[in-house]
Amino acid sequence: MSMYGRDPWGGPLEINATDSATDDDRSRNLQDLDRAALSSRPLDETQQSWLLGPGEQKKKKYVDLGCIIVSRKLFVWTVGSILVCGFLAGLITLIVKTVPRHHHGRPPPDNYTQALHKALMFFNAQRSGPLPKHNNVSWRGNSCMKDGLSDSAVHRNLVGGYYDAGDAIKFNFPASFAMTMLSWSVIEYSHKYEAAGELNHIKEIIKWGTDYFLKTFNSSADTIDKLVAQVGVGDTSKGPTPNDHYCWQRPEDIKYERPVYECHSCSDLAAEMAAALASASIVFKDSKTYSQKLVHGATTLWKFARDQRGRYSQGNEAEIFYNSTSYWDEYVWGAAWMYYATGNSSYLQLATHPKMAKHAGAFWGGPDYGVFSWDNKLAGAQVLLSRLRLYLSPGYPYEEILRTFHNQTNIVMCSFLPDFKSFNRTRGGLIQLNHGRPQPLQYVVNAAFLASVYADYLDAADTPGWYCGPNFFSTDYLRSFAKRQLDYILGKNPRHMSYVVGFGHKFPKQVHHRGASIPNRKGEHYNCKGGWKWRDIKRENPHVIVGAMVAGPDRHDGFHDVRTNYNYTEPTIAGNAGLVAALVSLSGEKPGIDKNTLFSAIPPMFPTPPPPPAPWKP
Repeated sequence: MSMYGRDPWGGPLEINATDSATDDDRSRNLQDLDRAALSSRPLDETQQSWLLGPGEQKKKKYVDLGCIIVSRKLFVWTVGSILVCGFLAGLITLIVKTVPRHHHGRPPPDNYTQALHKALMFFNAQRSGPLPKHNNVSWRGNSCMKDGLSDSAVHRNLVGGYYDAGDAIKFNFPASFAMTMLSWSVIEYSHKYEAAGELNHIKEIIKWGTDYFLKTFNSSADTIDKLVAQVGVGDTSKGPTPNDHYCWQRPEDIKYERPVYECHSCSDLAAEMAAALASASIVFKDSKTYSQKLVHGATTLWKFARDQRGRYSQGNEAEIFYNSTSYWDEYVWGAAWMYYATGNSSYLQLATHPKMAKHAGAFWGGPDYGVFSWDNKLAGAQVLLSRLRLYLSPGYPYEEILRTFHNQTNIVMCSFLPDFKSFNRTRGGLIQLNHGRPQPLQYVVNAAFLASVYADYLDAADTPGWYCGPNFFSTDYLRSFAKRQLDYILGKNPRHMSYVVGFGHKFPKQVHHRGASIPNRKGEHYNCKGGWKWRDIKRENPHVIVGAMVAGPDRHDGFHDVRTNYNYTEPTIAGNAGLVAALVSLSGEKPGIDKNTLFSAIPPMFPTPPPPPAPWKP
């Protein structure tokens, strides 16, 4: 056997007869072996799909998505659902866009907002001097264009300002209180005025008043020795001399002399006018030049008020109409406003001095304690300074009196509530703050404003209410007092009569007002006595003096709509200012004040802490 006869690995090297087979035969044999080998183990369905022909692949149950293999049925349902949802979404969108929409407008304004629009109009009707074209009171015109200039003793331009009530006298004492009240309401509720579309209007009303006040003294000087207190005369006790009470004339027809009264020691008037200019300077803080002019005028008036002590009404005609009982309450009130307007702490020291509070009557009660009016500013000053304690808490040396004022404010608020017997109420629910005396509404609206704004102060300080002895009352309960009183004035009373002219279906028609009671016919004028027939006629006024709040009902809810009875039917700017403030505080859907504007001129109470030291380095 040759050396190559055997396989070196131990296998035989015989060559079979099959070696002579052709290549085609070998290929067929290999294919048969491959199929036999494959048939020896089962294939999964994916592998089987690779081996299926094109016709057979239609029957497969799974779909290969590359990264995942899913059931064909699930795949079909998923894709189908997506397509159906997309179709439905598109159909719904198409329907929404094509179907005409019914827009729901804003709800109608509440009663307080509606009454607010009207109450502001009253000030347009009371303007003296050259009226702006947009005054919107058709029966009024330019009037008393020589005020001050025709008085040889004064010879000062005193044209402008506001007539006090149904006559043509300009009393600066109640007028300045009215402007202070309006400014306070704007500072707290400018957002509500803006929402009602009245912000520019109310600011224009205030500026008309403050522009006039700046004419009544040397506002560019640092020191003055006299101040105009009144233009016009109303005393009829000296006989039938033509004046603003004896004559019944439209202001546009006045030709008689209008004397000017100046005072040389009038602390109450000067302090109240200082408060008016100081509060207005905050309203106009964005008009830097005018605001500074108001602050300078207020500072001059305040110095005069402190240097020349005395009551403005003592021994003169004002004692009949607007007698001031004291000037100490104006000191506290005016000093508070001067502090807010300037940030000078010397004013706060004065407003919180124990002796000042004592003289103002803070430590004794009396029947009129808590009654806020053009004569008594103590209750308003206490609320105003309680605000400072609630939000800034200046601490020593102010804390003692601020805490006292805060506690006394709580007591005043308790006295307003029907749960206590501090004040009587009529059967219809009107609180008798003036103890049944005539002309009650001016005091009621002031109390309603104090209650409403104080409730907002507490809410803004996250305080839910206050205690009256052991009993806790919520801010909503206090606010409900204010609402009940205003609702009475607006018509929810036994007579079902609104005491705001032009509001509601039933309101006074014979308002005690010269301009509104005399027809305004072209070329027709009535002299001093010629207008008496319009005063005495038993017929409603030819002009509706929109927004005028009349003096109000008696203590039995009775009311006589008689022009000659001013105790029922005469409106005043001081009364309407309180009405405007109360209405705006309760208007709108949500309560709330502008928390920071009043403090805009006050520097930080406590110094800013120094920055931390630099990190230590080894």
